[in-house]
Amino acid sequence: MTLSSADVARLLIALALLLSAAHGVGYVFVRLRQPRVVGEIIGGLLLGPTVVGAASPSLQARIFPPTGPTPLVLDAIYQLGLLLLMFSAGAEIRSAFHRDERRTVAWVSVTGMALPFLAGLGVLLFVDTTRWEGTAGAGTPFLLVFAIAIAVTSIPVISRIMFDLGILETSFARIVLGVAVVEDVVLYILLAIALGLVQGASGDVYGLPDALGLDPASGLATAYHVFVTVGFLALALTLGPPIYRWILRFRFNVVERGSAIGFQLIFMFLATVVAVFLGVVALFGAFVGGIVVASSSSENAARAREEIKSFSFAFFIPVYFAIVGLRLDLLRDFEPLSFLAFTAFACIAKSASVYLGARIAREPRTSAINLAVALNARGGPGIVLASVAWDARIIDDGFYTTLVLLAVLTSLAAGSWLESVVRSGRPLRAERSTAEA
Repeated sequence: MTLSSADVARLLIALALLLSAAHGVGYVFVRLRQPRVVGEIIGGLLLGPTVVGAASPSLQARIFPPTGPTPLVLDAIYQLGLLLLMFSAGAEIRSAFHRDERRTVAWVSVTGMALPFLAGLGVLLFVDTTRWEGTAGAGTPFLLVFAIAIAVTSIPVISRIMFDLGILETSFARIVLGVAVVEDVVLYILLAIALGLVQGASGDVYGLPDALGLDPASGLATAYHVFVTVGFLALALTLGPPIYRWILRFRFNVVERGSAIGFQLIFMFLATVVAVFLGVVALFGAFVGGIVVASSSSENAARAREEIKSFSFAFFIPVYFAIVGLRLDLLRDFEPLSFLAFTAFACIAKSASVYLGARIAREPRTSAINLAVALNARGGPGIVLASVAWDARIIDDGFYTTLVLLAVLTSLAAGSWLESVVRSGRPLRAERSTAEA
């Protein structure tokens, strides 16, 4: 299929509007000292059925038609934006804490991740959530997504908030980022497993699982996805960095900046293809590719990563988040009572678990409260969880809306809380004596 001049014009108009709304509203939120990602989502929301669609359904349908080449191209850009977001998140994964902060990071990681996850599983025993399930979500996939939604924490949003507040080099920030790194790696593994199970059940199977003839409904298929996902990460972390650096040394002696950018993108795509061949979801392949690429500390490689990140956050990722907002229909899919109940449960389970871990690690009460609020921010990972689970039809439109709004609300709450503490002059984390540490 080729694009006509009219198709190209409609596509460019749609992209221009999405970018303008994402960057425009995102800029307003930055000036208000709030997360840019929230503004990007709201920018898309304004263009969607909630605002423009409600005022003029015909106009909204002409700009963003449900069929034809425009939605296909936008979906391709959306998928690339997701892969580049995951690649950038993986490239930012690194040890973020000092030796005397390890106890707090360890305890908060365990309680702040395990307890909310178990609470999410536990509530499914008493609450009927079948109306939130998508057409492919029954059983283990929905169970995993629901529990992850309770436990997830955002690295990009909380790190941007702390950067804007000038506290990124503090012990508080190192602990928050150290915990978020551990949690995100584990929770992305669980999400990859859930998506792998759905792909198998839907018949969307390629590569090794198809060659092995695995029955998607069997326990063997579940065990395969768990083993391969964890094994893929383990091999990438152990063998990936030395292999990547070896390839760098022998790649035709071409070291120009443009070549370095292209090489890293090629590596991301190849890592994603390998993941898909093994039956691992594509976004996890991009995430792992980012971790491996970040193992090279050369100036040229670091500059290339920054340029990929800069362009991605200028075009692909804002469009991704704007499309997330574009898909929201608050007039039709928003369920206030369900949203309030789920939000209250998720925030209490996450915050209380983080507070408990911090107190076990002998953090002062005020420090524990600040950690609980900061690590309750769902941000980008929460939105990624919602979007990919919705794409895979694990969840329905109503629960998708709930998860996106939860990510927005908790990100705004974390930003406002931390800013108020910093402005008051109070320390976010009270320094402990050497004997206590």
